[in-house]
Amino acid sequence: MSVHRDIRHAMTMAGLNLIQQALSIYDSDLKLVVANAKFREMFEVPQHLTEAGSKFEDIIRHLVERGEYGNDGSVDEMVRQRVELAKDFEPHYMERQRSNGRWISVEGSPLPDGGWIAVYTDITRAKRQEELLRSKSEELSDQLIRYAEELSGANRELESTVVALEEAKRQITESEARMRLTAEMMPAHIAHVGPDRCYTYSNRRLSAVMPGRPSNIVGAHIGDTLGIETYEIISTHLAAALDGSPQVFEFNDPMSTRRIRLALTPDSEDDEHRGAYILSMDVTEETQTRAALQQTRRREIAAQMTSGLAHDFSNLLTIILGMQGKMEKMKLPDEAKELIDGTLKAARRGGKLLNRLADMTSQRAPQMKASIVGKLLSDIQTLARPSLSRSIELELINEIPDEQILLDPGMLQDSLLNLILNARDACKGAGQICIHGEIIKDTWLQISVTDTGEGFSEEALTKALDPFFTTKGSEGSGLGLPMVYDMTKMVGGEVRIANAPEGGARVMLRLPLRRIRGDHTPGLTLLVEDDPELRGQIRDMLIAQSYMVIEATSVEEALMLLDHVPGISMILSDIKVEGNATGVDLVEKVKHHELPIYLMTSFAQSHPLYLEGAARAPVIRKPFTSDALLRFLTPEDDA
Repeated sequence: MSVHRDIRHAMTMAGLNLIQQALSIYDSDLKLVVANAKFREMFEVPQHLTEAGSKFEDIIRHLVERGEYGNDGSVDEMVRQRVELAKDFEPHYMERQRSNGRWISVEGSPLPDGGWIAVYTDITRAKRQEELLRSKSEELSDQLIRYAEELSGANRELESTVVALEEAKRQITESEARMRLTAEMMPAHIAHVGPDRCYTYSNRRLSAVMPGRPSNIVGAHIGDTLGIETYEIISTHLAAALDGSPQVFEFNDPMSTRRIRLALTPDSEDDEHRGAYILSMDVTEETQTRAALQQTRRREIAAQMTSGLAHDFSNLLTIILGMQGKMEKMKLPDEAKELIDGTLKAARRGGKLLNRLADMTSQRAPQMKASIVGKLLSDIQTLARPSLSRSIELELINEIPDEQILLDPGMLQDSLLNLILNARDACKGAGQICIHGEIIKDTWLQISVTDTGEGFSEEALTKALDPFFTTKGSEGSGLGLPMVYDMTKMVGGEVRIANAPEGGARVMLRLPLRRIRGDHTPGLTLLVEDDPELRGQIRDMLIAQSYMVIEATSVEEALMLLDHVPGISMILSDIKVEGNATGVDLVEKVKHHELPIYLMTSFAQSHPLYLEGAARAPVIRKPFTSDALLRFLTPEDDA
């Protein structure tokens, strides 16, 4: 695409350079878009003032200082007047005599998207002919006729050139509009910075890729636009690109928490005037998916390794436990009894490890419920305290409002208890553990567990989430953090591990922030079910429980009702409905409504659609009774 663009640009410039008139095009910010060779020759303008992005004010100042507009008045005032006139972008035609005695005509026309195109024609010959006609009209009637004929021919030639120029202008305008529209439709930010690191072009998509930044950035410095933290991350790569070395890399944007892929391409071979083209893409979902696939593959390998051995290992443990149990009842020396006790403890520990392996190699469907996170964290604090020594302080900092949030409280509780126990071991009997709950960018529910231990080693920072990796030697199974990772990823979240700035380890759980508005009071319910008979039965159950019901058979129909029927307070949808879209798709499409949404299905809990739906909303299995449906729709508040 870049090669074709360069070829088109070269061909366009070749055509413009053949025109006998000087031509310049400026954008809405009075910056030069293009100028042909005749423009440079006619006004003797230096090369750097006719490059794309040059300011109109700089060119005018150069011409004023050279005496192009005479010497009446100050330079600054003459420049200011002409810049102010140019900002009006009004069509005009004028003729003036230059300081070198030659005459030119100037014709300007505004462009649709702002800016203007100007054509300059040397009319010295025509002016001299007019003077000659006036001074010697009586004596040189024959010569007058000849000059008149020449002038008529010149006018016809000029008219033809102007027509060609107008066509070229139209084609350039259309091409620029198409290229701008194409650039603005791309799901990426495309920009160019000059050697001064100021933007000379932007397709106005920066705010979409990196939220929190402005869209209109042409003329601004890249450091001021992106912010100090982000600029420090990319500055080294940008310097390399401005030195002529292309760069492609990824980084985490501190302001938006997005994962960004950045490509920097040098724009020329001229070291002094080299800029860089910038392509920025949001690859957050791609990165999360890639990491999830890597972790999934590791777990598949772990499952393949353990599934064939687990059954035989369980049988062996059963035999060992039975034999040791019989030996425990025999009259044996005290030394033998100690060995028997040690063997029994090891066997029981092996049994617990088998259970944990089973949990890791099989998927448990999430059980999403409306929960108050503050109460959940308070209960976890209460549950964890007995497992900690008096020398370990457990601190809770909760900045999450007391509002209902959809999550799996059981999974979250298991994960946090696992992290607290790991932190306890890291403290080695004395220290502090802090649980911190907060909302990030109104997008994530983040709960971090920080300890005052020695922190993660370099190897642990890379491998801590891998199955069977442990720093506890024979005392550790290497399954704690991987299980936390699995449970968090299953509900659409992520796990981050790091060393805290003040020392110690920090593990952050980020879960999608899914607020629930409204209450459980029966209101107007949108029932989405494609089976007429089953839909009628469920409708009767809802009506019997004082709900009002409006019905749909597909996701498309449900979305139409949501947009046109006011007062809908709840949605109950089957996962498999009419059409290609599913109830899971409906959950994603109605997130902005912030309505309570419940799913029902006859799929097994191991079915991919069941797992996907259960990670986003509460699910009830079919068939169900009216009482079961009532308990499902009006659960007790969970912590």
